[in-house]
Amino acid sequence: MPRKSLRSEIKAIISKSPDFVFMPRDFFYLSDRDQVGRALRQLTKEQFLVKIGYGVYVKTRVSAYTGKILPYTDLRSIAEATLSKLGIGIFPTKYEIAYNTRQSTQIPSGFVVGVDKRISRKLSYGDASIKYAKVR
Repeated sequence: MPRKSLRSEIKAIISKSPDFVFMPRDFFYLSDRDQVGRALRQLTKEQFLVKIGYGVYVKTRVSAYTGKILPYTDLRSIAEATLSKLGIGIFPTKYEIAYNTRQSTQIPSGFVVGVDKRISRKLSYGDASIKYAKVR
C-alpha cells in the first residue's frame, strides 16, 4: 500500500484531534523539521490552519456571518492552550481578581494573560494580540 503524503497525514491527525493548537514538534515523529515545516506551510496556504505566532498553528473554521476563515476559537483560549503546551503556568491577573471579587466593575479585556515567568512569544491574529502580565 503506498504511503500517504506527509501533508495529508498531518491533515488527518489534526482533523481527528480534539486539540486546536499545534506546534511543529507535535509532528516530528513523522518526519524531520524541514518537511514538517513545509507541510504546515502548505496547510496554512490551503487555509486549513492559521499561523498565530512563531511555531503556533491553529485549526480554522468558516465564519457563519462573513464566510471568512477564522481561528477555531478565541485568542485567549488559543493563548492558554499554547502556554500550557509550553509548560508555562497561567494565573488570573490582578484585574481579573478585582473584577471577580467585585472590587471593580471594569471588565478585563481578555487579551492579558497572567503567567508565572517571562515570555517573549508573540501571539496575534489580525489586529488583536496577547499581552502577558507576570503575576508570581
